[in-house]
Parts: sequence; C-alpha cells; structure tokens
Amino acid sequence: MKNLINRPLYLDKLKRWKDKSDIIKIVTGIRRCGKSTLFKLFQNHLYDMGIDKEQIINLNLEAVENSQLLDYKTLHQYIESVLIKDKMNYVFLDEIQLVADFPKTINSLRLRDNIDLYATGSNAYMFSQKIITLLSGRFIEIKIQPLSFKEYYGSFENSQEPLSYIFAKYLSNSSFPQTIAFNDDKSLIRDYLVGLYNTIIQKDIVLKEQVKDVSRLENVVRFLFDNIGNETSINNISKVLLADGRKIHPQTIESYIQGLIDCYLLYRTERYDIKGKQYLKSNSKYYVADIGLRYALLGEISVDKGHILENIVYLELLTRGYRVSVGAISSKEVDFIAQKPDGIVEYYQVSQTVQDKNTLKRELAPLSAIDDNYPKFLLTQDYDNISYKGIQQRNLIQWLIED
Repeated sequence: MKNLINRPLYLDKLKRWKDKSDIIKIVTGIRRCGKSTLFKLFQNHLYDMGIDKEQIINLNLEAVENSQLLDYKTLHQYIESVLIKDKMNYVFLDEIQLVADFPKTINSLRLRDNIDLYATGSNAYMFSQKIITLLSGRFIEIKIQPLSFKEYYGSFENSQEPLSYIFAKYLSNSSFPQTIAFNDDKSLIRDYLVGLYNTIIQKDIVLKEQVKDVSRLENVVRFLFDNIGNETSINNISKVLLADGRKIHPQTIESYIQGLIDCYLLYRTERYDIKGKQYLKSNSKYYVADIGLRYALLGEISVDKGHILENIVYLELLTRGYRVSVGAISSKEVDFIAQKPDGIVEYYQVSQTVQDKNTLKRELAPLSAIDDNYPKFLLTQDYDNISYKGIQQRNLIQWLIED
C-alpha cells in the first residue's frame, strides 16, 4: 500500500465516534480531497486495535464491481449477508449519495447493534430537508478539506527545502493530496486538476441541475474564481457578464452558485455587522476550495496575492472548526470573524506585507475599531511578531503550521 498522508484532525474525530453505533458518521467534502484515504487510515487504526479483517466491510460505490449495489435494498441485503454475527462490524460506504434512497439503507443498518456505520458524500444536496428529517438526530457530519498547509508540509518532513519554498509550492501546485505524487511536474498537476474540475462540473452540477449551456456555467465559475475575496452579489455578476456580452439571468446564476457550493468547489461567506450584531443581506464573498485549481483554470496573470492568502486563511479556519464570516464595522471591514463552537470569537486581518506604514495603518484600523476583548490577529508574510495595543501581528506561514 502506498504511503498515506496523515490527517490527524479528522482521524481523531473518527476515533472519538468509534463504537457509537446508534450514530451514522458521514464524511463530506469535495471529490478527491482524501475521504477514502481517511477511511483507510481509520481502518488501519482498527487493525492496530485488534479488529479482524472480516469485521470491516469497505465498499466504494463508484467502483464498477459494486454497480449492482446502487439499489438500496440490494445494498442492504449484501451487507447483512457478510456480517459477522457475534462481533461488531465496521461498515464503510464510499460515495453513498450514488445509491437511490440511501437513507433507508443506512437508517436500517443503524438499528443493528453490531454495525458501526461510516459513509462519505461529495455533494451537500444529499442533505436535503427530506433526508435530514428522516435521519434527524441519527447522524453527524464530518467536513473534510483538501490538505491544510500543515498536512502538506508534513508530507515533506525529510525535505531540505525552506518552509517558504514549500508554501509557494502549496499555493502554485495544489492542496489536493494526489498532486504531491507528481513531484512538482506542472504539466501533470494542471492536467489532473483540469480533469478533476471537469468531473465535478459534469457529475455534480451539469447532471444534477440539467444545465444545457455549459459555457454559461463556465463563465460564472471563472468570474467567481477571478474575484475570490471580493464583495459581490448575484445582480452584480449578471451585470458584469452582460457587459462582456454574456447574458445570464440572475436566477440562473444563483442556481449555478448553489451547485458550486453544494459540491464544495466554492464557499460563500456572509457579512456580519459587528456593532449591530446581525448578518447583512448585502454582498457576500466567495472563496475557492483549492488555489491550485484556480491557477489551473485562470493562470497566474493579474492575481491579487492578498486575496490568495485570504483564501488560504479562510480554508484553514474552516479546517480548525470555526464558523467564519466577514466583519463589517462602520465603513471598515474585518477580513474574518471566526467563532469557536464554545462561542469564543477571534478576529483576523490578512495582508501580504505591512512593511509600508500606510498599509499597516490601514490593516490595523478595522481591528482597532472593535471595542470588545476577543483576540485580534494580523496575519502577514512578514517575519515580525509584534503587538499593537492588543492586536497580534503573526507570520502567516508559522500560524498555519502551529498546533
């Protein structure tokens, strides 16, 4: 078996839910982000604990040899036929959304005292209101991202390359795990990423949304990829595309964007009024699941490095389990309000460099305007670690790899 990149944060979550057989564990995330690998890591953990191979049932429902199991009754019957009767069985179902009426199968299997059930899915539409109602209180969702920089850096533990160089590769190549095996071959990486993108577009959006004119969808994707970190609205996107001679109705754009969000290719972040303590209905910001994927589609011409770093920080905050929004305070903007599950809030401002005094003043101003005592951070690629009246300036790369 090839070496597996360790995913300790997600693996720890699976370990903590082990043997809580009345709860279905569903791992979600964009295609090829490492969901199947996470299952392999967890299965290796089970072997290390003395679990017999016969107690583990692992089915990849995308595999041709399992195509007959895409009927929910057939899948249920097959699993029942291979169970070890007097022991706990660990059942792993990869890409469960391919099975029609899959909630009926997994909910029924959950009722068995000797089944601990795990599943993956690559599209959020699997959590429709109907499905959530059927499985209410009976499942937990573990959201997985492509590699964080800490995980990516860990795969180069024997490398003599400087940290900053590995970070540059992380940005320009990709955070998708498979791309590491291409040994910095830009051509192979680009071909892989474009192929992955086309698979996501065709399987997760075009077929589901019954898109007839794929070129219009591509126009929306490219616009959003080119404007990560910029405030925008559905109507604004429609106007910009119309000015370029590409007429797309706002309702159609909204449908496309929801499809991109559902397949985890894109993230939408709402704005929050810090003083008024309410979410704003005006413009949102969008971030992409992988910067390398953005480069593969658009190239690196006229790229805003600050927004690229902002995108990286946004994904990292999601990985760490924060709820993230964009902060608005008077006429100023805080890049991110990050809220922990316990309610504790942190504020983040991101800039490539603040060596220029005017840039430093501009970046500190929104954080200084916040009058609560929650932690405030300014993340840059500078190597200064300075405190400005409670605002902590940190090196972004070091922040990404800290515990």
